[in-house]
Amino acid sequence: MKNTFGNNVSLTLFGESHGEAIGVVIDGLCAGIEVDDSFIKSQLAKRRPSGKTDTPRVEMDEYRIVSGVYNGKTTGTPIGIIIPNANTKSKDYQYGPARPSHADYVAFKKYDGNEDYRGGGHFSGRVTVGLVCAGAILIQALNRLGIKIGTHILSCGSVNDTSFSLESEQVEKEIDKLNSRECGSIPVIGNVEDAIYNEIIKAQSEKDSIGGKLQTAIVGMPQGVGEPWFDTVEGLLSHALFSIGGVKGVEFGAGFDFADMHGSVANDQLALDENGQVVTKTNNNGGINGGITNGMPIVFNCAIKPTPSIGKKQSTVDFLKNQEVDIEIKGRHDPAIIRRASVVVDSISALVMCDLLATEYGTKVFVKGL
Repeated sequence: MKNTFGNNVSLTLFGESHGEAIGVVIDGLCAGIEVDDSFIKSQLAKRRPSGKTDTPRVEMDEYRIVSGVYNGKTTGTPIGIIIPNANTKSKDYQYGPARPSHADYVAFKKYDGNEDYRGGGHFSGRVTVGLVCAGAILIQALNRLGIKIGTHILSCGSVNDTSFSLESEQVEKEIDKLNSRECGSIPVIGNVEDAIYNEIIKAQSEKDSIGGKLQTAIVGMPQGVGEPWFDTVEGLLSHALFSIGGVKGVEFGAGFDFADMHGSVANDQLALDENGQVVTKTNNNGGINGGITNGMPIVFNCAIKPTPSIGKKQSTVDFLKNQEVDIEIKGRHDPAIIRRASVVVDSISALVMCDLLATEYGTKVFVKGL
């Protein structure tokens, strides 16, 4: 199904940017999982525009859980959530001239002109509000198992942040720091928030946009989770991550740097920790061997493309008139989506981890524990 992801814990998205609402359905979660509304609101706030580096379109995201939760706990039936769209300006969008690097033209070809094009329709980043709302429930379920997820901006323009540590305990501290940050702040480990802010503002002042890299770490996943060949941890994560429109590349651990290494450097040698548990001395493989978790932090990077909506004049094609035209994009857009995308990556990663755990241990793992 095109708009559903997951085997034993699944998520379905519906809605368009300028439609009545965005919606999400979570299926497969067992009964008895606590749902904290305050946490859902805090996650949505991290995605919400909040300053000069974000779009002026601000939605309050006053979600309604319409099924699957009763008295603050999951019932075991599908969880349905509706998030209304309340701040739309459809007049800013013209049908025909395709915005470069958007889905306008390919959507026209796929749906024969029947698509809702306003604000990008179903392809808009607005739809990720459903991922974050559902992801908050999934993250809560993981946290109660001692599994934590955190994402920071690894690079943006010429600015580079510190990478996650190789030490599991230190990674957990870094994740806690990221997740406890003030909503609207730029998620970084080091002292580079101001520098990244300036990079984004500079691009904005030039009627341009900027991309970057996000780095994500997941700690607490047990060893031995993953389903080779085609449902490996990397495979499922990559599949899910590429559903986010701004993600154009994913690498695990050392990623493409492996191409320049010798085996003697790339290999993660094994050892026993102070508790007699098998660990690796390095983590070049990002916590995964043979598509299966090895107990080390799962670490991966996502390349986030620059926001395609920019103020500069560009050449395009009006697909209704079949002629070349120039376009200056109107509407309200982010000069960089990377800050707001960080919580979206956390959310989609939580879905994959929940699905993997349910496959390995059964869906009641979220109340019975590992």
